[in-house]
Amino acid sequence: MTLKLNFTGSTDVGLIASTNKDAYYIDPEGRFFIVADGNGGYEGGDVVSGIAIQKIPTYLSEKWLSSRDSDKLLEFAFLTANEAILQEQQDRPELADMGTSVVVVIFRSPESPICANVGNCRLYRWRESQLEQITEDHTWVAKAIKAGDITPEEARVHSFRHLVLSCLGREEIASLKIQPVDLKVGDRLLLCSDGLTEGLTDQNIADYLQQASTLEEAASSLIAAAKEKGGKDNITVVLVDLLESD
Repeated sequence: MTLKLNFTGSTDVGLIASTNKDAYYIDPEGRFFIVADGNGGYEGGDVVSGIAIQKIPTYLSEKWLSSRDSDKLLEFAFLTANEAILQEQQDRPELADMGTSVVVVIFRSPESPICANVGNCRLYRWRESQLEQITEDHTWVAKAIKAGDITPEEARVHSFRHLVLSCLGREEIASLKIQPVDLKVGDRLLLCSDGLTEGLTDQNIADYLQQASTLEEAASSLIAAAKEKGGKDNITVVLVDLLESD
Protein backbone atom coordinates (compact mmCIF):
# COMPACT_ATOMS: atom_id res chain seq x y z
CA MET A 1 0.00 0.00 0.00
CA THR A 2 1.32 3.42 -0.99
CA LEU A 3 0.64 6.24 1.44
CA LYS A 4 0.60 9.99 0.98
CA LEU A 5 0.25 13.06 3.15
CA ASN A 6 -1.96 16.09 2.66
CA PHE A 7 -1.14 19.11 4.78
CA THR A 8 -1.76 22.78 5.45
CA GLY A 9 -0.91 25.40 8.05
CA SER A 10 -1.94 28.85 9.19
CA THR A 11 -1.06 31.38 11.88
CA ASP A 12 -2.84 34.46 13.22
CA VAL A 13 -1.71 37.19 15.60
CA GLY A 14 -5.04 37.05 17.44
CA LEU A 15 -7.05 39.98 18.74
CA ILE A 16 -4.85 41.30 21.56
CA ALA A 17 -1.17 40.88 20.69
CA SER A 18 0.65 43.30 18.42
CA THR A 19 3.37 40.78 17.48
CA ASN A 20 3.07 37.18 16.37
CA LYS A 21 5.50 35.15 18.46
CA ASP A 22 4.27 31.93 16.87
CA ALA A 23 5.89 30.41 13.80
CA TYR A 24 5.45 27.23 11.82
CA TYR A 25 7.26 25.32 9.10
CA ILE A 26 5.97 22.75 6.64
CA ASP A 27 8.56 20.90 4.62
CA PRO A 28 7.54 21.15 0.95
CA GLU A 29 8.17 17.41 0.55
CA GLY A 30 6.06 16.56 3.59
CA ARG A 31 8.99 15.14 5.54
CA PHE A 32 8.48 17.18 8.71
CA PHE A 33 6.19 19.72 10.35
CA ILE A 34 6.96 22.25 13.10
CA VAL A 35 5.09 24.69 15.32
CA ALA A 36 6.95 27.05 17.69
CA ASP A 37 5.59 29.55 20.21
CA GLY A 38 7.89 32.18 21.68
CA ASN A 39 7.20 32.28 25.39
CA GLY A 40 4.41 34.73 26.10
CA GLY A 41 5.41 37.86 27.98
CA TYR A 42 9.10 37.49 27.22
CA GLU A 43 10.67 40.12 25.00
CA GLY A 44 12.11 38.51 21.90
CA GLY A 45 9.69 35.61 21.65
CA ASP A 46 9.32 36.16 17.91
CA VAL A 47 13.10 36.13 17.54
CA VAL A 48 13.59 32.82 19.33
CA SER A 49 10.68 31.03 17.66
CA GLY A 50 12.11 32.21 14.36
CA ILE A 51 15.50 30.72 15.22
CA ALA A 52 13.87 27.38 16.05
CA ILE A 53 11.90 27.40 12.80
CA GLN A 54 15.07 28.09 10.83
CA LYS A 55 17.58 25.83 12.59
CA ILE A 56 15.47 22.68 13.05
CA PRO A 57 14.45 22.34 9.35
CA THR A 58 18.01 23.08 8.23
CA TYR A 59 19.42 20.34 10.44
CA LEU A 60 16.76 17.81 9.50
CA SER A 61 17.23 18.47 5.78
CA GLU A 62 21.01 18.18 5.98
CA LYS A 63 20.96 14.95 8.00
CA TRP A 64 17.79 13.37 6.56
CA LEU A 65 19.59 10.64 4.61
CA SER A 66 22.11 9.88 7.34
CA SER A 67 22.15 6.55 9.15
CA ARG A 68 21.23 8.25 12.42
CA ASP A 69 18.08 6.91 14.09
CA SER A 70 15.05 9.18 13.84
CA ASP A 71 14.91 9.83 17.58
CA LYS A 72 18.54 10.92 17.60
CA LEU A 73 17.99 13.00 14.49
CA LEU A 74 15.23 14.90 16.29
CA GLU A 75 17.20 15.21 19.51
CA PHE A 76 20.19 16.77 17.75
CA ALA A 77 17.93 19.07 15.73
CA PHE A 78 16.51 20.45 18.99
CA LEU A 79 19.97 20.73 20.56
CA THR A 80 21.28 22.58 17.51
CA ALA A 81 18.42 25.06 17.69
CA ASN A 82 18.94 25.48 21.42
CA GLU A 83 22.62 26.26 20.96
CA ALA A 84 21.76 28.92 18.38
CA ILE A 85 19.24 30.49 20.76
CA LEU A 86 21.74 30.51 23.63
CA GLN A 87 24.27 32.20 21.35
CA GLU A 88 21.68 34.83 20.42
CA GLN A 89 21.08 35.45 24.11
CA GLN A 90 24.80 36.03 24.63
CA ASP A 91 24.99 38.38 21.66
CA ARG A 92 21.89 40.32 22.71
CA PRO A 93 21.66 40.47 26.52
CA GLU A 94 18.30 42.23 26.35
CA LEU A 95 16.89 38.93 25.09
CA ALA A 96 18.39 36.79 27.86
CA ASP A 97 15.01 35.55 29.11
CA MET A 98 13.58 34.58 25.74
CA GLY A 99 12.50 31.01 25.08
CA THR A 100 10.21 29.00 22.85
CA SER A 101 7.97 25.96 22.97
CA VAL A 102 8.33 23.63 19.98
CA VAL A 103 6.59 20.54 18.63
CA VAL A 104 7.90 18.60 15.62
CA VAL A 105 6.69 15.55 13.68
CA ILE A 106 8.93 13.82 11.16
CA PHE A 107 7.89 11.26 8.54
CA ARG A 108 10.98 9.34 7.54
CA SER A 109 8.48 6.53 7.06
CA PRO A 110 4.82 7.53 6.61
CA GLU A 111 3.78 4.49 8.64
CA SER A 112 6.12 5.32 11.56
CA PRO A 113 6.27 9.06 12.34
CA ILE A 114 8.23 10.34 15.32
CA CYS A 115 7.40 13.45 17.33
CA ALA A 116 9.28 15.60 19.82
CA ASN A 117 8.17 18.48 22.00
CA VAL A 118 9.23 20.85 24.71
CA GLY A 119 6.98 23.45 26.33
CA ASN A 120 3.27 23.74 25.58
CA CYS A 121 2.89 23.43 21.81
CA ARG A 122 0.83 20.29 21.26
CA LEU A 123 0.39 17.38 18.91
CA TYR A 124 -3.07 15.81 18.62
CA ARG A 125 -4.31 12.81 16.65
CA TRP A 126 -7.85 12.87 15.29
CA ARG A 127 -9.08 9.36 14.56
CA GLU A 128 -12.65 8.29 13.82
CA SER A 129 -14.03 11.57 15.18
CA GLN A 130 -12.08 11.24 18.44
CA LEU A 131 -9.32 13.68 19.40
CA GLU A 132 -6.38 12.55 21.51
CA GLN A 133 -3.51 14.66 22.80
CA ILE A 134 -0.27 12.84 21.99
CA THR A 135 2.27 15.16 23.60
CA GLU A 136 2.44 16.19 27.24
CA ASP A 137 2.64 19.87 28.19
CA HIS A 138 5.68 20.98 30.17
CA THR A 139 3.76 23.53 32.22
CA TRP A 140 2.94 24.25 35.84
CA VAL A 141 -0.73 23.37 35.40
CA ALA A 142 0.01 20.09 33.58
CA LYS A 143 2.27 19.07 36.45
CA ALA A 144 -0.38 20.08 38.99
CA ILE A 145 -3.07 18.08 37.15
CA LYS A 146 -0.81 15.03 37.11
CA ALA A 147 -0.20 15.40 40.86
CA GLY A 148 -3.95 15.69 41.49
CA ASP A 149 -3.64 19.21 42.90
CA ILE A 150 -6.02 20.80 40.38
CA THR A 151 -8.55 19.56 37.84
CA PRO A 152 -8.31 20.10 34.06
CA GLU A 153 -11.24 22.50 34.37
CA GLU A 154 -9.44 24.53 37.02
CA ALA A 155 -6.28 24.54 34.89
CA ARG A 156 -8.09 26.35 32.07
CA VAL A 157 -8.57 29.45 34.23
CA HIS A 158 -5.64 29.12 36.64
CA SER A 159 -3.39 32.17 37.01
CA PHE A 160 -0.33 29.95 36.34
CA ARG A 161 -1.75 28.35 33.17
CA HIS A 162 0.81 30.12 30.95
CA LEU A 163 3.81 29.18 33.11
CA VAL A 164 6.09 26.99 30.97
CA LEU A 165 8.57 24.86 32.93
CA SER A 166 10.81 23.85 30.03
CA CYS A 167 11.57 25.34 26.63
CA LEU A 168 14.33 25.99 24.13
CA GLY A 169 16.56 28.82 25.22
CA ARG A 170 17.75 27.23 28.46
CA GLU A 171 21.03 25.49 29.31
CA GLU A 172 19.11 22.31 30.12
CA ILE A 173 16.10 20.99 28.20
CA ALA A 174 15.61 17.85 30.26
CA SER A 175 11.88 17.69 29.49
CA LEU A 176 12.41 17.10 25.76
CA LYS A 177 10.13 14.17 24.93
CA ILE A 178 10.68 12.07 21.80
CA GLN A 179 8.20 9.33 20.97
CA PRO A 180 6.69 7.34 18.10
CA VAL A 181 3.25 8.32 16.85
CA ASP A 182 0.72 5.58 16.15
CA LEU A 183 -0.85 6.52 12.82
CA LYS A 184 -3.01 4.76 10.26
CA VAL A 185 -4.77 5.69 7.04
CA GLY A 186 -7.56 8.16 7.71
CA ASP A 187 -5.91 9.74 10.74
CA ARG A 188 -5.29 13.48 10.98
CA LEU A 189 -2.57 15.16 13.02
CA LEU A 190 -2.93 18.63 14.50
CA LEU A 191 0.09 20.61 15.66
CA CYS A 192 -0.84 23.83 17.47
CA SER A 193 0.23 26.59 19.78
CA ASP A 194 -1.58 27.24 23.05
CA GLY A 195 -3.42 30.14 21.45
CA LEU A 196 -5.76 27.51 20.02
CA THR A 197 -6.27 25.50 23.19
CA GLU A 198 -6.60 28.60 25.37
CA GLY A 199 -10.02 29.26 23.90
CA LEU A 200 -11.16 25.86 22.64
CA THR A 201 -11.63 22.60 24.51
CA ASP A 202 -10.55 19.33 22.93
CA GLN A 203 -14.21 18.60 22.16
CA ASN A 204 -14.57 21.98 20.44
CA ILE A 205 -11.54 21.19 18.29
CA ALA A 206 -12.86 17.73 17.42
CA ASP A 207 -16.20 19.23 16.39
CA TYR A 208 -14.58 21.72 14.01
CA LEU A 209 -12.41 19.00 12.49
CA GLN A 210 -15.51 16.89 11.97
CA GLN A 211 -17.49 19.67 10.32
CA ALA A 212 -14.83 20.89 7.88
CA SER A 213 -14.82 19.45 4.37
CA THR A 214 -11.18 20.33 3.59
CA LEU A 215 -7.95 20.76 5.54
CA GLU A 216 -7.86 24.45 4.67
CA GLU A 217 -11.41 24.92 5.94
CA ALA A 218 -10.53 23.10 9.15
CA ALA A 219 -7.50 25.32 9.76
CA SER A 220 -9.36 28.55 9.10
CA SER A 221 -12.41 27.55 11.16
CA LEU A 222 -10.24 26.58 14.14
CA ILE A 223 -8.44 29.92 14.10
CA ALA A 224 -11.70 31.85 13.66
CA ALA A 225 -13.28 29.95 16.55
CA ALA A 226 -10.31 30.64 18.84
CA LYS A 227 -10.59 34.35 18.00
CA GLU A 228 -14.31 34.29 18.75
CA LYS A 229 -13.41 32.94 22.21
CA GLY A 230 -11.23 35.99 22.85
CA GLY A 231 -8.14 35.54 20.69
CA LYS A 232 -5.92 36.63 23.57
CA ASP A 233 -2.83 34.90 22.17
CA ASN A 234 -1.31 34.14 18.79
CA ILE A 235 -2.93 31.10 17.15
CA THR A 236 -1.15 28.58 14.94
CA VAL A 237 -2.34 25.29 13.48
CA VAL A 238 -0.75 22.74 11.15
CA LEU A 239 -2.88 19.83 9.90
CA VAL A 240 -1.60 16.61 8.33
CA ASP A 241 -3.78 13.86 6.82
CA LEU A 242 -2.49 10.33 6.15
CA LEU A 243 -4.15 8.98 3.03
CA GLU A 244 -3.88 5.94 0.81
CA SER A 245 -2.44 6.95 -2.55
CA ASP A 246 -4.58 6.35 -5.65
